[in-house]
Amino acid sequence: MALLPLAEAHLSLLLSSTLPSSCNNSFLTSHPSDMLHGNSVRILTGNSHPELAQAVVERLNVPLTPCTVKNFSNGEINVKISESIRDEDVFIIQSGCSDVNDNLMELLILISACKGASARRITAVIPCFPYARMDKKDKSRAPITAKLVANMLAVAGCDHVITMDLHASQIQGFFDFPVDNLYSEPLMIGWIKRNIPDWKECIIVSPDAGGAKRVTAIADKLGIEFALIHRQRMYKSEHAPEKMEVLVGDVRDKIAILVDDMIDSGNTLVLAAKSLKENGARQIYALISHGTAGLFSETKMSRIEELPIEQLVVTNTVPQTEHQAECTKLFTIDVSPTIAESIRRTHNGESISLLFGDWAEEANLY
Repeated sequence: MALLPLAEAHLSLLLSSTLPSSCNNSFLTSHPSDMLHGNSVRILTGNSHPELAQAVVERLNVPLTPCTVKNFSNGEINVKISESIRDEDVFIIQSGCSDVNDNLMELLILISACKGASARRITAVIPCFPYARMDKKDKSRAPITAKLVANMLAVAGCDHVITMDLHASQIQGFFDFPVDNLYSEPLMIGWIKRNIPDWKECIIVSPDAGGAKRVTAIADKLGIEFALIHRQRMYKSEHAPEKMEVLVGDVRDKIAILVDDMIDSGNTLVLAAKSLKENGARQIYALISHGTAGLFSETKMSRIEELPIEQLVVTNTVPQTEHQAECTKLFTIDVSPTIAESIRRTHNGESISLLFGDWAEEANLY
């Protein structure tokens, strides 16, 4: 059947507006408006970590989509997206930190609002996944809250999740849609090589058995040894004093680097640092993926200063600007380049695993 004249004109206009082939591999153009309208990308954020969201969009050379997230007087959350996102590829950056429940609810409402606004695809970028430690039923009547969070995201209308350093990799199996778990490991390796002159004399230490796989991977890439610390209570009681002892590896006269995915109360860090010092470690560094707000309360800040460690290194998956100003031993690694590149690759249909393989090392990305 022949097209009507108006339909033919419309088709001609569409064909003439097709992007040139040179624009197909990347949406990082010199004009943000070209990317937004030509390649349909929108980036939104809630109130959990606006600094990180701003750093990401600056690297992508695009503006944040105007969005207001505020609370009514009774505590209910109100969301208003000020621009059309119909048929757009939407990325919502919201970390599970500080007021975890409010931030999670903000994310769910933002996803629902985007779904109702006919967004083509909705990706939740969650640098610090909430309730990640509740990933299994470790005692009677214990909830698997990480699974509940996964269900809530699915019901809200999420199509894809990008997160970083999950407490347990099996959390990805709680979802029925794609999940990309990014790693801060390359960033940590790069920091070690740049900031510890005698890094070849270091030993990578895990404060518990659960982190053994993480520290062995870092130790293998650096070509150095690793150690494992065992934590136990002095006697059978929940309130009994605890101690740590080195089970695997020799830390005497070496630079010990403690590596863990999350630190909250700081008790594990305190016990591990003391144990390493007692076992003859020459210097101690601590590298943590997620340094939560509980660690950096006023009472805990003084404990960090008193610890026998040279530096406490954390990523900015959780806001750290205020904490860094108050603690001389605190250093922050910026994860915005990794998140920005993962968003670019997701939108363009490129491989994210290349960010963490041999190709990344050869390209000196970190």
